[in-house]
Amino acid sequence: MSLPVQRAQVENLYVEAMLLADEAHAAFAAQRDLGSVRSDALLQVSLACESLKTTTRLMHIIAWLLHRRAMIAGDPFAGPDDSAARIGEPVAVDWDICARFEAPLRRIVAASERLFERIATLEAGWEAPRAATPVQALLARLEASL
Repeated sequence: MSLPVQRAQVENLYVEAMLLADEAHAAFAAQRDLGSVRSDALLQVSLACESLKTTTRLMHIIAWLLHRRAMIAGDPFAGPDDSAARIGEPVAVDWDICARFEAPLRRIVAASERLFERIATLEAGWEAPRAATPVQALLARLEASL
């Protein structure tokens, strides 16, 4: 995949991640402010935990995207072997707990999971060895025979 395509993908995903982070912040804050949450201590703690998990998931995504941006720009301090160059393992959602949340909040949590999965898939595809094109294979055979 060419560098301009990667750059465009990273930029689009970065905008998507930032919008989702803003939406998550507002939705979790609104959910905390609802009277039904204040009267249920377990739901308050559950909401706080899932808020932290979602925020952490989104911050991992944003950090990965920022690092990838730096790599694409040729930043000498952003290398493929840096810890930020790997998205890592996802922070798991407890869907039994999330089932008690309002539908818009569940949608945001699910969207953060899907975005993380998309980034992980993208990273795996970018890191996979590229198959030689037919022309490259032919050139390699010619070179080997000389």
